[in-house]
Amino acid sequence: MKNYLLFFFCFLSTLTFAQIDIEYQTPHPDILDLANAPLPPRIMISTDASVGVLRYRSNYKTIEELSETELRLAGLRINPKTNISSRERYYNSVAIQDIKSGETFPVAGLPDEGRFSNFTWSGDDKHMALTETESNGVSLWIINLDTKTAEKLIDQKVNANMRRPLQWLDNETILVRQLSDNKKDLIDTKATIPSGPTVSVNDGKKAQNRTYQDLLKNKSDEFNFEQLATSEIWTVSVNGSSKKWKDAAMYSSMSVSPDGKYIMINEINRPFSYLVPYYRFPTNYSVYDQSGKLVKKIHEVPLIEDLPKGFMATREGPRSFGWRQDKPATLVFAEALDGGDPENEVEERDAVYQWDAPFAGKKLHMINLKNRYRYFDWGNNRLAIVHDYWWTNRNTKTYAFNPSDPSVESKILFDRNMQDSYNDPGWFVTKENEYGKQVLDIKDGFVHLVGDGYSDEGVYPFVDKMNYKTGEKERIYQADDESKLENIYDVIDMSTGEALVLLQSKTEYPNFYIKNVHTKEQKQITNFENPFAAIQDVSKEVINYKRPDGVDLNATLYLPKGHKKSGEKLPMLMWAYPREYKDASTAGQVTSSPNEFTYPWWGSPVYWVNRGYVVLDRAAFPIIGEGDEEPNDTFREQLVANAKAAIDAVDELGYIDRTRVGVGGHSYGAFMTANLLSHSDLFAAGIARSGAYNRTLTPFGFQAEERNYWEAPEIYYSMSPFMHAEKMKTPLLLIHGDADNNSGTYPMQSERYFNALKGLGATVRLVMLPKESHGYVAKESIMHMLWEQDQWLDKYVKNKNKEESTQPE
Repeated sequence: MKNYLLFFFCFLSTLTFAQIDIEYQTPHPDILDLANAPLPPRIMISTDASVGVLRYRSNYKTIEELSETELRLAGLRINPKTNISSRERYYNSVAIQDIKSGETFPVAGLPDEGRFSNFTWSGDDKHMALTETESNGVSLWIINLDTKTAEKLIDQKVNANMRRPLQWLDNETILVRQLSDNKKDLIDTKATIPSGPTVSVNDGKKAQNRTYQDLLKNKSDEFNFEQLATSEIWTVSVNGSSKKWKDAAMYSSMSVSPDGKYIMINEINRPFSYLVPYYRFPTNYSVYDQSGKLVKKIHEVPLIEDLPKGFMATREGPRSFGWRQDKPATLVFAEALDGGDPENEVEERDAVYQWDAPFAGKKLHMINLKNRYRYFDWGNNRLAIVHDYWWTNRNTKTYAFNPSDPSVESKILFDRNMQDSYNDPGWFVTKENEYGKQVLDIKDGFVHLVGDGYSDEGVYPFVDKMNYKTGEKERIYQADDESKLENIYDVIDMSTGEALVLLQSKTEYPNFYIKNVHTKEQKQITNFENPFAAIQDVSKEVINYKRPDGVDLNATLYLPKGHKKSGEKLPMLMWAYPREYKDASTAGQVTSSPNEFTYPWWGSPVYWVNRGYVVLDRAAFPIIGEGDEEPNDTFREQLVANAKAAIDAVDELGYIDRTRVGVGGHSYGAFMTANLLSHSDLFAAGIARSGAYNRTLTPFGFQAEERNYWEAPEIYYSMSPFMHAEKMKTPLLLIHGDADNNSGTYPMQSERYFNALKGLGATVRLVMLPKESHGYVAKESIMHMLWEQDQWLDKYVKNKNKEESTQPE
């Protein structure tokens, strides 16, 4: 084996690099005005589309918010003072909209400005529960939609450390996880004197885990996690009365049966792990009645550190517990038939069972599945629909079966490639049942499906009527407006044809309409205006082109205002993200629309169309491996072929100076960027944000790669830009959040890559954003990132020829 197999262990251990003292910067006004544009509110619409809750929020958090105390424990990031995720995104204000009249009302009693989250409808849509994070804790509020008033029910004692802390028990009562009065003071791990080393052991079992971050590291972490995860469960009435329902324990989730008489509680137990996050700690699944009395211990899951290899690996025993939505109180769960190991060859992978409350009788087998269980669409005693999937070959199947009689043969309705968007049948239309749950809308042997309608001709959503016994379908509606993009958001009433749709165009902000799919009549119910008028006159189109091997590709092309007439050759910024496929036909499908609203979000390249660049966004970068070949076997070759095809296509249109093309990407797109600059001469400069550059640091798989390093060392080596740092001759801007918690993209990835590039004489700049995770959220960070990118592109792409003319010979 070549020496490179050991290279990553010892390279560049002593190199240092110079830092530049710099304060947060703001980008050029052409970018700043777009980035500062206030966003319209988001709306939550009731089931009958009679009322909406408008939620307003700032575009960004602040660096001050990100600098609040944060503990990183077992895969969680927690503010121990407020007892909620330190990374929670909040809404600042709330209003109510009457859908019929369009009139908007304030919510009396609710603070005008707050930090609101965890919005949850009651079953009858008459109340909305939500939390407010205050200076010393999380409070529970209730909004009465009829009176348009709000009342605080719990003052700064809600425990939201384990994510969503509330669940409606019935239309008048909420289950809430609340801090215990017996909670102990946390240990200051920085000030603690260790009493001994931390020792991890393995008894010979394989435990091929991803490189999780924010894990427990020592006994102090264990203690702090237990204190923060421990809650009491209380019942809280909308009238303000409350009662303790369960004593303190580490509750991770609550789930109420459709009839409200039974509650399934997940409780975390010791021993903890330093290898995996909290959701793989030992967990008990138990069902209680409304009074809090134990009905049945359903299952005890041990610590899960040693799953078999592969994305489709799962644990043995019952898993994926949930309630049948069409029955008062019936639990459903899946169980692996292959021991949870995808390498075991079996005809069927999973079995699905049901178990009626009070769980004294037998668990009843319902159906076996060819692949891994995914989810159900419940109907009635005679019809249920279940979906499975298998990542390795991208297959997914949809079965119709009789849940009351397993002797009745099931029917496979759909058997397809899950990445095949053109043949996606869509989602099944549901309606609300007597328990307030969504079940299949069945009439005379027919159900309905709503699909996105992707095709070579464009994106035209549809509604199909299907005979679930024969599988025969009839199209009863398809969008046909070529100037707008339509999305069928929900079906209000299939019998009348009323649907909630979202309409947008490249210059019209997405707004909701109530549309009749039979008559095509529609009524607008929101009136959100375009906050990005500065770019509404830019040219936007989806272009189609081919790779040399015949694979169809596409991208969204933006041109500065008036550029088509000017004929000037402009610089171009290309932005992309590679995706893996198992066949070329699905890789070439078009899922973008020129009518999609142009939305310059924080990480978008679209800002630069306002700075005189041609922008090629969402450039297709398929990595294909058909048959026994894996996509990554030819990763680099396909990457370069995708890039060259994109540049050739835009160059042939006469818009660009192909010597002034920049490329960028985030996460796996950053990995792509570094590889393109290392293995091609197509680009003038690159921008790589929050990427991973040394795949040997993610040895048990990454992205869609299931093989471990020791099974495919040449692949890991070939794909790692770090291993080819000596080939980097193109200026590269590296940006990374110094608190990145994404599996694999440790901040160290950018730091070590910068060290290697600097040591080998490359033109490179590393920007570490304080307190930021994998996606950036603080206004100060994002404005500075935009400034860095603009400066880099201006120097090395737009003015490349000037820069080269000033270089010494």
